[in-house]
Amino acid sequence: MKKIIGCLITLYFASFPVASEQYPDWRNSVPKPVYKDKNEYVDLYYKAWELAQQKMKVTENLPQSPYMDEALWDDTIWIWDTAFMVLFCKYSPDVCPGVESLNNFYVPLLDKNIEEGTFPLNIQHPDNPPLFAWAEYDNYKFTNDKEHIYHLLNETQYLQKHFDWFDKIEPEWQFKSNASKRKLSAKTALKKHKYGYFWGGTPSGMDNTPRYRDGLWVDAISQQALSALYISRLANDIGDKSQSKLWNEKYNNLKTIINKYYWDEKDGFYYDIDATTLEPLKVKTPASYWPLLAEVSSQEQAKKMVEHLLDPATFGGARPWVTVARDDPSFTTPDGNYWRGGVWLPTAYMATKAIEKYGFHEQADKAAKNLLDHMLRTYKNYSPHTIWEAYSPTRDTPAEHNGERVREDFCGWSALGPISLFIENILGFKEVDAQARVVKWHLHNNFEHGIQKLRFDDTTTDIVFDGKEHIFVKSDQPYTLIVNGKRLSIKANIQQFKVAVVNGEFSVK
Repeated sequence: MKKIIGCLITLYFASFPVASEQYPDWRNSVPKPVYKDKNEYVDLYYKAWELAQQKMKVTENLPQSPYMDEALWDDTIWIWDTAFMVLFCKYSPDVCPGVESLNNFYVPLLDKNIEEGTFPLNIQHPDNPPLFAWAEYDNYKFTNDKEHIYHLLNETQYLQKHFDWFDKIEPEWQFKSNASKRKLSAKTALKKHKYGYFWGGTPSGMDNTPRYRDGLWVDAISQQALSALYISRLANDIGDKSQSKLWNEKYNNLKTIINKYYWDEKDGFYYDIDATTLEPLKVKTPASYWPLLAEVSSQEQAKKMVEHLLDPATFGGARPWVTVARDDPSFTTPDGNYWRGGVWLPTAYMATKAIEKYGFHEQADKAAKNLLDHMLRTYKNYSPHTIWEAYSPTRDTPAEHNGERVREDFCGWSALGPISLFIENILGFKEVDAQARVVKWHLHNNFEHGIQKLRFDDTTTDIVFDGKEHIFVKSDQPYTLIVNGKRLSIKANIQQFKVAVVNGEFSVK
């Protein structure tokens, strides 16, 4: 993992960002999925990688270049786009520099040695969702790079600084750069309240969401809780017990507030709340699943939230995770009008991972498959044949925004579907834990499938079920493979394990 040795960006650099050269051997560098039942998933997987590495940009005088681009404006970067991209880049960091791209936010926002107005890129909406700690933690589970985590928490304190920055930033503060003559608005809308945060559609990432603009937003406080939780866990992993305890206390304080004020027991749902009365503002969106990702919910609360996913009148159906409930008056047919029904991969991925934390794997897998099938049908049947910024909630087309089709070739965070949801929910590789040297696999398909060249820490491994009665594993380092609860000791060689199927359930002997 690269470190920032220093950054003195004091001169205006007038050149436009340019696309990075295509990584020549990218196809042989990414993990190789095996899925014989529906090889079209594999085709879409490689299309996502192709688009993602083509969209990288190069700009001089940046902490990190090349960097991951969100596929919108060449001279502008977004926090939440980039953080979500880390969550698929982790599978092939030599092809796509995901976590390294976060340095292009850390340095200009949180360091003090950058002269105002000299940074070469706009940071649009610097009060975008505070997802750095989540992205760093998720990436760390693959790299086991404790030196990088020590650098983040002790040498730079970027994660702690950003938590405080988000908590204390003045409304209307503006990030100033030398990037563009377009004078893009980069002012913050965030404002702290005793029980949360005032926010808005565009800074929250949900641009034209019908949520109440004058309420306290459940995602903002839950994302801060998520940050505190992962700062605490990262500190614990590098042996900093006092810092871990401090951030766990911050987390528990936020957890108490969220469950006391944002949970509506009658509806079994987390809502935004009125800042004066603290009454729920009853608009259902996937933003209400951030408390689950932050692990603030009880098991019973999580179960009630999952029921809304299973309900086709809310978030369920053949095209799940619509961005406002189908029974809400603002839900827009046929194609969603952006965040008024459109299906977006970042919120879909977040909510899928959120319900998995409470053991709802079957429901998560089914929703992920429905979503990936929606993307695949659109890819095959809609021209141009590509991956889109968002998808229609009612038919196999891209979403629309004010009557216009959304952006094409969007990888960007839309790669989360064909890459991350495919690996984690369709192939079933639920967890990679480089610290514990564990891979957890939910084996549930009765045909040949698995993954080759899966990398974590210093390990590269192949894990493939032959569709009959054997799992074949090849590895260059020892680790533990857990298949449907059965622990298998993997050696640095080639092994096979017998599989039995009883009443449709797979078990390893």
